[in-house]
Amino acid sequence: MTKLKKEWYASWFDTPYYHILYKDRDYSEAQVFMDNLTNYLNIPQKGKILDLACGKGRHSIYLNSLGYDVTGVDLSEQSIKHASQFENEFLKFKVHDMSKPYPEQFDAVFNLFTSFGYFEDESCNLETIKSIKTALNEFGFGVIDFMNAEYVIDNLVAEDVKHVEGIDFYQKRSVKDGYIVKDIAFEIDGVSHKYQERVKAFTLKDFEDMFAQAGVYLLDVFGDYKLRKFYPNSSERLIMIFK
Repeated sequence: MTKLKKEWYASWFDTPYYHILYKDRDYSEAQVFMDNLTNYLNIPQKGKILDLACGKGRHSIYLNSLGYDVTGVDLSEQSIKHASQFENEFLKFKVHDMSKPYPEQFDAVFNLFTSFGYFEDESCNLETIKSIKTALNEFGFGVIDFMNAEYVIDNLVAEDVKHVEGIDFYQKRSVKDGYIVKDIAFEIDGVSHKYQERVKAFTLKDFEDMFAQAGVYLLDVFGDYKLRKFYPNSSERLIMIFK
């Protein structure tokens, strides 16, 4: 028996297995990134931040602990249900499609940790940037933290097996039709599961073109979470600040 999910970003993220597979992510590094980013942007005390594709809210919660008024939104109802238990007066979570405008304005809109380029309909990528623009107040900044696709492709590991909580996750990676694709297969209680992650391999030039179409202005580009210079061949991240 096999379960094959087609719309991966609408289904894979809602499974407990997604969170098991990625449970070892370096959140201390992510918190250093949030510290560096909020200091660099000089977001005012109690400034409003929109965290697009917030997942279970870990980074929204941390940003709120720094004193910001944070709204986390995600397409995954299960993730938002989990995150909602941490809500307070200055921390809210909503189910929302990031390609649609959000009906408030913010001092900053963050789209973090390669939470972009998922859509089957590629026009939704441009619409997401336009939606970020509409959610920024007069002094607000947009931030997209994406993988450096050139670096990822050059260092792609074709196959591996990851053992987490007694589950063997078989992972195969490839580049197909401009997408970086990861096929994930595992078995639990005699049931085979198959999921696929597909992320568009956008380069800095691709983003520059979309920014021009959306009418936003690229201000800075960084290559890692310490906000060091971006190098196309060696930087692991592509972090773009715009307004």
